[in-house]
Amino acid sequence: MRRILLKLSGEALAGERKTGFDEETVRKVATQVKQITQGGIQVGIVIGGGNFWRGRTSEHIDRTKADQIGMLATVMNCIYVSEIFRSVGMDTSILTPFVCGAFTELFSKDRANVCFKEGQVVFFAGGTGHPYFSTDTGVVLRAIEVEADVILLAKSIDGVYDDDPGRNPAAKKYSTVTIEEVIAKNLQVVDMTASILARDNKMPMWVFGLGQENSIVNAVCGQFQGTKVLV
Repeated sequence: MRRILLKLSGEALAGERKTGFDEETVRKVATQVKQITQGGIQVGIVIGGGNFWRGRTSEHIDRTKADQIGMLATVMNCIYVSEIFRSVGMDTSILTPFVCGAFTELFSKDRANVCFKEGQVVFFAGGTGHPYFSTDTGVVLRAIEVEADVILLAKSIDGVYDDDPGRNPAAKKYSTVTIEEVIAKNLQVVDMTASILARDNKMPMWVFGLGQENSIVNAVCGQFQGTKVLV
């Protein structure tokens, strides 16, 4: 692989606390990403905002405003995780699709490519910058724009199942599944908009559990134990 885009679940970064940050979890991620970058792979990162805010759970706030709060939650997550990455010796940049003063830089493909060439880990915060689009859509969009080889989806669950394994102990885990099956069976690897975008632009996705030991390194180094979504 030359360039990957890693999607981190906000809830997964919160660890057992379920909200905010679990620094030990984030440091484990940082250590793994550092190992990957030392091997010459360029890494972009998108982080969900679910450890702070899920707009769809609010019944009394305008959808546009709720989604804007969610975008800002992803910016906070990226600022925090970026600083943990820097503390273990990596250079980082945070790019957003809207101006955040001195907190971030404005996204463009050219700017992202310069950051990658300089050896930085690039955080893509703020989603697409528009309401009604999730960070799922944001990660697929950015992966396509920066021509990533694959999207790595690090979740609190260890792959793609044919049913919710939390409710159905007999749920079957896929080792591979096509994006067409994901869409047809509504397997919810990512939301439907993101699934169709990945299909139309032939962007593969690999799904695995963030909590597994060295899961990110293993995914990149050929010891993958999750589900590969093929296009």
